Amino acid sequence: MIKSNLSKRILTSLFLILALFFCLFYNELSWKSLLIFFLALCFYEFNNLINKIFINKLISSILIFLILIYLYLIYTILVKIRFEYGEEIILILFLTCILSDIGGYVVGKLIGGPKLTKISPGKTIAGALGSIIFTVFGTIFFIKYLVEIDKIILSELLSFKYLWLILMSIFCQSGDLLVSYLKRKANIKDTGTFLPGHGGILDRVDGIIFAIPLGVLSYLILKTLAWKKKLPYLD
Repeated sequence: MIKSNLSKRILTSLFLILALFFCLFYNELSWKSLLIFFLALCFYEFNNLINKIFINKLISSILIFLILIYLYLIYTILVKIRFEYGEEIILILFLTCILSDIGGYVVGKLIGGPKLTKISPGKTIAGALGSIIFTVFGTIFFIKYLVEIDKIILSELLSFKYLWLILMSIFCQSGDLLVSYLKRKANIKDTGTFLPGHGGILDRVDGIIFAIPLGVLSYLILKTLAWKKKLPYLD
């Protein structure tokens, strides 16, 4: 049973990675279509969560409307970044979140130790630190040695790399905890059944949809502070 579930998780992950790469690099329409498809599924699962948690229709309607606006913001950000800065920047954003998840899982399982929070009993303090370590060093390696991106953007990313990457990991973990909290309130294990071995879309992209808007915002703030000499370059 465990091996079967693991096989499903691996195959599903490979499919998602291939779909991401194909749609991201093929053309603008394929990228927009992929985003619309997955964000629509996210909205559907958020809608189910909110309706399970809140009985008051007015409150649930307001929250669902705000979620819709937030998901549209994510769509706009990812379309604009690809168009203005290229596919590699999108990969870096996604990579930070993926490395954060991997680091949390691997270090958490290997070391264990005190729990991080009651919201998600499986998460540990060691796992949270592992998420940050994997995000920082894995992303820096990727940026320096595996991709070619605009030299100006590269310089900006590396200038305050540690601070920004630490924030990205924190944002990603916070998104994971937020969805875990909503699932506990709704008394469900998974947000859906769309992804074999994983559960719902939100079970896989909870950190990503939280980290990307906040990550872009924090990057712009850090860059502005660096320009105004209020933030020293960290290299």
